[in-house]
Amino acid sequence: MTMNSSFARLWLWIFGIGYAVFVGLLLQTLFTPAPYGDLARIGRISDHDFGWRIDPPRVDPALLRGAPVAQADILVIGDSFSATHRWQSQLAKAGYSVATTYWQDIDETLCDDFDHWLEAGGFRGKLVIIESVERIVDFRLERSRDCRQMKKPLVAKPEVPSPPLDHVPGFALNWEGQIYAGFLTQRCTRAAIAGKKRSGCDQQTHARAVADGCALFSNRRCEMALFLAQDEASHELTAAHAAQLQAFGKARGTVPILWMIVPDKTTTYLKPAHSRDFVKAFGDAGLGPDLFAFAQQQKTAMRDFYMPNDTHISMQGQLVLGDRMVQAVKEKLAAPRGG
Repeated sequence: MTMNSSFARLWLWIFGIGYAVFVGLLLQTLFTPAPYGDLARIGRISDHDFGWRIDPPRVDPALLRGAPVAQADILVIGDSFSATHRWQSQLAKAGYSVATTYWQDIDETLCDDFDHWLEAGGFRGKLVIIESVERIVDFRLERSRDCRQMKKPLVAKPEVPSPPLDHVPGFALNWEGQIYAGFLTQRCTRAAIAGKKRSGCDQQTHARAVADGCALFSNRRCEMALFLAQDEASHELTAAHAAQLQAFGKARGTVPILWMIVPDKTTTYLKPAHSRDFVKAFGDAGLGPDLFAFAQQQKTAMRDFYMPNDTHISMQGQLVLGDRMVQAVKEKLAAPRGG
């Protein structure tokens, strides 16, 4: 009898400890904000510390809806930096009809029959804008180097594929998180801020100190921002890469091409001289707007030009980027054909 009661008390004690741990983990997760930046989500880092706190500007939904390819003045081939349609909305506002397709839909490749691909897809417009973030340019050029034929048809859907948040997320219990999400977020946030590695924390995201950070970012821990580790390890683009872009454009006889190379967040805030030789050669060849210099200007002209918890330019940043692209489009269409 005594043994049975002792055994029951032991199990009750073990159950009580387990229940307390479970409740503690649950409460911690419930009160840990769900991440709303891609870098915060990847690295399990708290958006309480690194989330942006400036409401994005509203954009007329009619300006965000893409045009059918056959009716478009401009075709955009882009990546995730084009997936919100925010910068393209400024082109629409300026009177251009814009269709957007994505690198992932064409196997990250541009091939020798590009002109035929445009014609077969029904594009009869004035200009093609090819947008790529800096870190993937080399990969895409390498895939395109020996490609003879486009494998996928030209398709551009009118809907915005990645609708962004239209306001700063308010407080809400995090019912969607895993039971241990709150614990891991706290652990990974502390590790990232201290520059340490911890098990369960994805090292693709790094927290880095940024000079004069509180003038540049709106997050609570504004002296730091989150960056993609791949950016820090990536090779610089060179003059040879600019020559490849130029050669592709010169070989196309039907529609002029405007290249839109978006600098990495790391280049913009931490390594402004990165890809310097590429930027000079790109500008000398007149391939497109110098968005590297543009980003250097805009990062101090507004807070959160890039979002502190994300790899991407903010919605307010994308609108000024769109204004710059309107200027570049007008210059390109007014110039004689070449490059």
